[in-house]
Amino acid sequence: MAAYIGRRLRKGAATTAVAALAVAALSASQAPGATVDDQGRRTASDSQPTSEATTDDSASATGNSPYYTDLPPLHSPNPSPSPSQSSVIGTPVSIGEAEAGIPATVLDAYKKAEAALGTAKPGCNLPWQLLAAIGKVESGQARGGRVDANGTTTSPILGPQLDGNGFALIRDTDNGAYDGNSSYDSAVGPMQFIPSTWAWAGRDGNGDGKKDPNNVYDAALAAGHYLCRYGWDLSTQADLNRAILSYNNSTDYLNLVLSWLEYYRKGTHEVPDGTGTVPVGRSDSNSGASPTPSPGATTPNPGTNTPGTSTPAPAKPGKPTAPTPTPVPTPTPTDTVDHLEDAGTAKLTATAGGAFTKKISTRAETTAGTAVGKVRIRFTIIGDTDTTFTGGESVATVVTDSTGVAVAPALKAGEKTGAFTVRAVVVGRTVAALDYSVNVTARAADALARTDTTALTCVAGGEFADQVEVKATYGGAVADRVAATATLVTSADDATVNDKGPYFKDADGKAVRTLTGLETDANGLLKLPKLYSDVTTGTFLLRITTTGGATLTVELTVTPAPTATESTTESTAPTESASPSASSSPSA
Repeated sequence: MAAYIGRRLRKGAATTAVAALAVAALSASQAPGATVDDQGRRTASDSQPTSEATTDDSASATGNSPYYTDLPPLHSPNPSPSPSQSSVIGTPVSIGEAEAGIPATVLDAYKKAEAALGTAKPGCNLPWQLLAAIGKVESGQARGGRVDANGTTTSPILGPQLDGNGFALIRDTDNGAYDGNSSYDSAVGPMQFIPSTWAWAGRDGNGDGKKDPNNVYDAALAAGHYLCRYGWDLSTQADLNRAILSYNNSTDYLNLVLSWLEYYRKGTHEVPDGTGTVPVGRSDSNSGASPTPSPGATTPNPGTNTPGTSTPAPAKPGKPTAPTPTPVPTPTPTDTVDHLEDAGTAKLTATAGGAFTKKISTRAETTAGTAVGKVRIRFTIIGDTDTTFTGGESVATVVTDSTGVAVAPALKAGEKTGAFTVRAVVVGRTVAALDYSVNVTARAADALARTDTTALTCVAGGEFADQVEVKATYGGAVADRVAATATLVTSADDATVNDKGPYFKDADGKAVRTLTGLETDANGLLKLPKLYSDVTTGTFLLRITTTGGATLTVELTVTPAPTATESTTESTAPTESASPSASSSPSA
């Protein structure tokens, strides 16, 4: 932290020429994607067991490209100025109050993203102030809130091209769609996503049907989901640190974002769009780059002595210097990959709603079959399915380990059944994709049993007093949400529908003898509607079947209704007297 303060003091004494770089700094902030989701930079606790977590610049999505390094003011923003105070013309605003002000649309985007994540991933506990802290560091809150009414920046915010010259080498992945560069990728938008990350992390935050990294609503929601993956709980310091480091794997960056997070938690206020403060410090300010001259600055003419300077003497004629040969770039691990091979992935099948017991393993190899480590492999779920990787994402990027193997996160089956594909590709290089076939089967039960043993009877033309309830199990465990069918069958050997005897009623009160679309509850229980009977008497069969083959046949007995004579006899039958009647007494 002391290093930051020292840098801040030096920046405060910088010339206006350096200050003129403020706008240029906006186009070079740090992009997310420094974890396995894009570039494999994850902490050991996050990475897959067989995948190597890397922190070197070559595996970074940004190559330590610049971000704003200005620290929050030492003074707390509390108390925040009231609207009446801040609107008075001529009212002085302190530095702390100015820095605490967040443009209205940008602030609204952060708070809406927090609300959305509170519903989608409540266990993440994402605070909007974290988005504000990252937005401050990445783009100065979208250049001080220079956005239109829909939240889209008035002009694109682009980072430097990632061509390996001081940054990571990330060749174009979007054909220039987001960054306008068809040769190399650049970070894009208020939250500075690189295109390959936005391809899977992008969200529609303002409901316009588009996922635009230049829209602060879309970018804020995407950043929230990005920070909440892997089941992280941001209310704990360890997970909070992991999430921030996954955005940019730098201790300096972590400390900077935490400083702004704490600052915004102490208080903030809304300011009009376009009036927010723009930072001036940049993480590459000491990189040796020549500052852009400020307006009005002049360049000394060659050979003219400037006070305080000396003019170098002309070089003496001599032997011509041989031209310096152009260095040949050293191939990256990605450049050496020729193909992908399966690394022992087992059959990928799971029941709807369950977890797959096996993970996808892919190995990157050279032409000679040699394993290639530190290569990013992107796994994408393709097809009509709601199955996701752990954390709810449909795309995950993992860095290969020293054996060339990348292990995808575990798959979590959704409720849609059927086959789909998981495709593995090399990020940054065009080689043939490797497809894995995955199948989700319907929830199943292998046993059904009634929950009680009461005989099910009724009189002809009446209704059964008890409803049929069964419990489904699979392998002895509760079989929840299993599809079932109930049918009144003709006989034990004839499964056709019996058109006589007991029946159910539909919504209109009409008799139906087959019920479909039934499903057991969370406890594996299924309670059927009430049964009625026509005038046909006898023993009838109700057959219940489930997905998975479980079958239960229940007997239903319909007895004859009492005749009118029987009813009268029963109602008029004499009762026994407690004493002998007079007619039975002995005569005198």
